[in-house]
Amino acid sequence: MTLRRADEDAVLTAEQIAMIRQVLAGCSRVLTWARQHGSLQLETVVAQAGQAAGLGCSPGLACQLSLAIDYLDFAPAARSTR
Repeated sequence: MTLRRADEDAVLTAEQIAMIRQVLAGCSRVLTWARQHGSLQLETVVAQAGQAAGLGCSPGLACQLSLAIDYLDFAPAARSTR
């Protein structure tokens, strides 16, 4: 990843984007599984993860994961710096 200045976007390679997307998709699958097979302990962990991310309840965390994946899938290509 290349981060030039605080006001500029980060530039990722295709491989970096693929890895980040894979991790986000894995997190989404874990949340889905936890919701389907959830015990009180799993619900508590998911709620704590959402709170740690500043999202409140677990549906907010799942929604943010989906939005992040969509952003990676549909982000415009980096512009040339030349």
